[in-house]
Amino acid sequence: MIDHSINIANYDYQLPEERIALFPVEPRDASKLLVARPNGLITDDIFRNIHTYLPENSLLIFNETRVVHARLLFQKITGAKIEIFCLGPAGDREINQALSSPSPVKWKTLVGGAKRWKEGRLTLNFDTREGYRGVLYATKKGRQEEIFEVEFEWHPARLSFAEVLEAAGQIPLPPYIHREATSEDEDRYQTVYARVNGSVAAPTAGLHFTNEVLDALEKKNIVRQRVILHVGAGTFRPVDADDARTHQMHEEEYVVERETIEFFLNHFNHTKILVGTTTVRTMESLYLVGKNLLNGVAPTQAVHVGQWDAYKGPFPEPTQALEAVLHYLDSHNIERIKGTTRLMIVPGFPFRFVDILITNFHQPRSTLLLLVAAFYGPDWLKAYHYALDNNFRFLSYGDACLFFRKNYSNK
Repeated sequence: MIDHSINIANYDYQLPEERIALFPVEPRDASKLLVARPNGLITDDIFRNIHTYLPENSLLIFNETRVVHARLLFQKITGAKIEIFCLGPAGDREINQALSSPSPVKWKTLVGGAKRWKEGRLTLNFDTREGYRGVLYATKKGRQEEIFEVEFEWHPARLSFAEVLEAAGQIPLPPYIHREATSEDEDRYQTVYARVNGSVAAPTAGLHFTNEVLDALEKKNIVRQRVILHVGAGTFRPVDADDARTHQMHEEEYVVERETIEFFLNHFNHTKILVGTTTVRTMESLYLVGKNLLNGVAPTQAVHVGQWDAYKGPFPEPTQALEAVLHYLDSHNIERIKGTTRLMIVPGFPFRFVDILITNFHQPRSTLLLLVAAFYGPDWLKAYHYALDNNFRFLSYGDACLFFRKNYSNK
């Protein structure tokens, strides 16, 4: 654990309700862009011009997770409504594996209206895009505090759970967007490059990208690489304690392909641009996996990054850590590293894998805001006040920020 207290009151600001974006702008790349340079100068532009601020021959890494329809609305015969929010598979199953499974599956969930669900099986009818008429059943199997374990069964049983969620569920908008999801959200709460099902919240920094923006970056020889971090509902959980060190960080599943690791290693001296806090946590977790392996941690444990692993030495060089991960892949004859991370990035964090951060504006007193403050320093507040004074829109459907590391210089 970091050896000094972190007063969460220092990472608070007044966010008026009307500044929280309830709908996205149209088109995606018309959102505003705050540019926070290394010298502290802050200006603004439109996101579609982001390529003009990024150096040629850079490396851009984004999170290609896809949001699943995690919100299921059941209605009992009595008319009582029960909402089941799917968090992740029960047990040690990987998210993608569990989503690919036929009936039945067990899932960790939140249940709205749990007091009205005393016993029995809930039923939800649905129609698939292929025209199948289906039915989904939910049965409580256990509870640990606010987390319910629910078994889902369905017909036709040959459908995967991902197909069932797509047909029967709803897109899970963030809790601070006080409206029902619309058909527009089906497209706009996904990035244009979303590929792998598994998140219950979007990696929102990527929502601003369009194919035109990606083409403009490609023309500057900014090469794209991808990682996966399946975003959990814990991303919205505020830090309630006065000392942020006592906050229990949520766990999320990550996957990084060999190709990305090799490319990153071979271009390590190039400017590294990371899209979103989820990508930062993934890449910095990758370093810690390599550190764990070099420090003799068993591989089955090394791939699971703890909340404070980044603050415990000894610390190898970043390239040595990447080489250790590649050696692990070679020795196990596998093409991707998979594991979980609870990494909490707070001021004082030693960033190793990011020079420029593209992100959104985050909630007061949140772990995401702590990450931004760790990256850009105390001037984060100056940037947020600039945004509030210049009519920027905040949170998931809000505008974007481009933060340069304080000691960054164009290589």
